[in-house]
Amino acid sequence: MYDTLASFAQTWGLLFFFAVFIGVLIYALWPKNRDKFDRAARLPLNDDMPADERRKEDDRDD
Repeated sequence: MYDTLASFAQTWGLLFFFAVFIGVLIYALWPKNRDKFDRAARLPLNDDMPADERRKEDDRDD
């Protein structure tokens, strides 16, 4: 009984996670999502924060 259940879980678990992986890969590489991911990739490099918000963050660091 255990061997049958373990075999079933291994086989279908592998297929399930493979399908999820393919789904995530398609979502990440879909052309419509390119702009969103490009903006997210540049987010740490942006220095467009208004001065008053920057001052608030500097005050929190002290």
